[in-house]
Amino acid sequence: MQKLMIAGGSPLRGTVTISGAKNSALALIPAALLAETPVTLDNLPVLSDVSIYRELLVDLGAGVEWQGDQMTIDPSALKSVPMPNGNVKKLRASYYLMGALLGRFGEAVIGLPGGCNFEPRPIDQHIKGFEALGARVSNEYGAIHIQAKELRGAKIYLDVVSVGATINIMLAASRAKGVTLIENAAKEPEIIDVATLLNNMGARIKGAGTETIRVEGVSEMHGCRHSIIPDRIQAGTYMIAAAATRGDVIVDNIIPKHMEAVTAKLREMGVQITEMDEAIRVLGQPGYQAVDVKALVYPGFATDMQSPMASLLTQASGTSLLTDYVYNNRFKHVPELVRMGAKIKVEGRTAIIEGTHLSGAKVKATDLRAGAALVVAGLTVPGGGLTEVTGVEYIDRGYDNLVENLSLLGAQVWRE
Repeated sequence: MQKLMIAGGSPLRGTVTISGAKNSALALIPAALLAETPVTLDNLPVLSDVSIYRELLVDLGAGVEWQGDQMTIDPSALKSVPMPNGNVKKLRASYYLMGALLGRFGEAVIGLPGGCNFEPRPIDQHIKGFEALGARVSNEYGAIHIQAKELRGAKIYLDVVSVGATINIMLAASRAKGVTLIENAAKEPEIIDVATLLNNMGARIKGAGTETIRVEGVSEMHGCRHSIIPDRIQAGTYMIAAAATRGDVIVDNIIPKHMEAVTAKLREMGVQITEMDEAIRVLGQPGYQAVDVKALVYPGFATDMQSPMASLLTQASGTSLLTDYVYNNRFKHVPELVRMGAKIKVEGRTAIIEGTHLSGAKVKATDLRAGAALVVAGLTVPGGGLTEVTGVEYIDRGYDNLVENLSLLGAQVWRE
């Protein structure tokens, strides 16, 4: 079992280059299956989740060439293969195979997805969308069976804003007959990224990034080349780590507009932020003010950022309130932070955080972003105090080259 060891107290200094967005990549890879000819994805993050997806595509008969940050997917020999078990259960984003295979073949059998287990995430809105397009959906022995004689465009109102459902419906609707309207759609940058790829493949999608997306179905789609947007969650984590260690870090290869919610809260705390065309400089300060943070759907403060933010808020003077309006129970990192001396109390959706110094401890990552929170916390421990983080496999799902990047910034971090 691998452990991440962190000797805290070193301010982060230097430049870190952000890789492609995990949440985009895991939707763009299955989207490529809708084409008849090869699709090349550039700026691909090298993550364990991407490796799992590569294996899934090979199982479906696709040709996959992956070198560095580039992957070429040849879906010409793709087969409609039932995938009720195996790798699909290791990966939450495997549910995008439902929309992709439904659009390509009119059928799909996909096991219920896995991934981080901080809260059950239902796929009822995905199913609602597929049924509106004319598919029959059933759950048989833990696998979703979807079949349609013909997909037809429809007007679909999502009861809750869901990134996954918005993308899955876009995938299927791209190959449906007629026009599909997705109302109350998610607005995340990753939605726009997927729509951009699909349009370059021959789809006709308008309105991505707004609450209403219009998809005019096409009968054929072709390959293309696409560069994935930078990972705003990875970028935000390094920004928070720089602030927490009172460091001076340039976070490079990003889209500053995607970072506005994080930037605003850091400035409110007293962190000095300088925005550039494709980078942000974070200059930490000796003291920070407590703030209230509300995790919301985009363009609000991302729920994926609230766990690392909790670690930073322990470094602020006074009491901060951190409320997650996206998920009810995304505070599994709190007991681990308390082991490190944090003064945090959870009441419903809200964590009440009092500023204090943390100390090194043995802690366990229970999900991807909880792991990021523990890394940030470990970096703040003064005097080289040692933090031992287990559950590293969760962290590897979303942060490529983490140890290397932090080491280049001056942190004392290593694996055992």
